[in-house]
Amino acid sequence: MAQLTTPRTSRRPGVRWWRGAVLLLAGVYFVVPLAAAGYFSVDDPKGFSFEAYTGLLSAEGFLDSLWLTLGLAVATVLVLLLLLVPALIAVRLGAPRLRPVIDVLCTLPLVVPPVALTAGLIGVLRWGPDYLMDTPFFQTFVFVQDPDFPLVLVIAYVLMSLPLAYRALDAGLRAVDVRTLVEAARNCGASWPRAVFTVVLPNLRGALLNASFLTLALVLGEFTAASILGYQPFPVWIYSVGNSQAHMSVAVSILSLLITWLLLLLLATVGRERGKKTTS
Repeated sequence: MAQLTTPRTSRRPGVRWWRGAVLLLAGVYFVVPLAAAGYFSVDDPKGFSFEAYTGLLSAEGFLDSLWLTLGLAVATVLVLLLLLVPALIAVRLGAPRLRPVIDVLCTLPLVVPPVALTAGLIGVLRWGPDYLMDTPFFQTFVFVQDPDFPLVLVIAYVLMSLPLAYRALDAGLRAVDVRTLVEAARNCGASWPRAVFTVVLPNLRGALLNASFLTLALVLGEFTAASILGYQPFPVWIYSVGNSQAHMSVAVSILSLLITWLLLLLLATVGRERGKKTTS
């Protein structure tokens, strides 16, 4: 006698309902504060006014602080990639036993608060002129503290973003068999530099973009080190403007957030297009 079986009910509608509820709550959590900030930036006793946005370009220090922050971000990204990429590839190829050591060193800045890190930099900067006054290294301490382009901030940003960039690059390297790629390129007659630049790095494009974006986002929003060291990049300028022009400060914060989101969408688009090309 055939046994009757009842059809299984699909749980997809329930799962979709919960997904929609979670997305709705997340949207409310993020959109409501942004909408309130946007309303505040255009609110005026006489009606709506976009003066906070139209007056940004003519605001004192806006362009200078913005270009300074972008320059510091580019320098930080370049220094990080030049330090991490060769080191991680070399460890993968020649010294895999050093991976735990590199992992500890690169994640160590996570346990050091930015205030403590900045205090350490201040101690070194004060120690240098006292003991290196009559040596050529004294000019190095003067050079890294140039107000037009403070390299000391690049040093601080590199240390702060080191764990983020390392994790992004390490995840990309774990997904690629670097040793096999390099050996195949070498067997085809390529030199070591050519094998790395033409074979390994193209396969790490997504990881390089992720590391660059995370570093850029950190530099665009970092306030503690720059404020304590006495410089005025974009986040510090926003804070200083907020003390006298609250509407403009909120407007600049919204624009900065939108720029970060656009960069994230651009990164996601580039990664999606690369994935399509790879699978096709």
